[in-house]
Amino acid sequence: MSRIKIDQVEPAAYKAMYALENYLKTTGIDPRHKELIKIRASQINGCAFCIDMHTKDARKLGETEQRIYALNAWRETPFFDEQERALLALTEAVTLISSNHVPDEVWNKAAAVFDEVYLSQMIMAIATINAWNRIAISTRMEPAL
Repeated sequence: MSRIKIDQVEPAAYKAMYALENYLKTTGIDPRHKELIKIRASQINGCAFCIDMHTKDARKLGETEQRIYALNAWRETPFFDEQERALLALTEAVTLISSNHVPDEVWNKAAAVFDEVYLSQMIMAIATINAWNRIAISTRMEPAL
């Protein structure tokens, strides 16, 4: 059961979060990349609400069940290309930033396959989903049946 509905109690806060989402819609990030970021960060953070939402969104974009199921073990599969591997490694490093910050190896691989604009946009996407995860988990948001 939800603890509090921040969108109702403090709508200005949600308005600010939606401003970030609206910004992300204007970026050149591939929509499937956005969903990979959102799903992987949500898996790491244990956010059932966001995992449910973004796996559904990814399927609508043509993402396969096989890739979605293997996402938490992406390093051990041949399902993800060089860009996706760099994106997933960066997502993990930023999401788990207190563990090891963002190692140079992870950053350098991402910088080798993405330009500075795309990298900047990816960091904003990673930061935004991490914020949403923290809101959803702390307020106990649950996916609908």
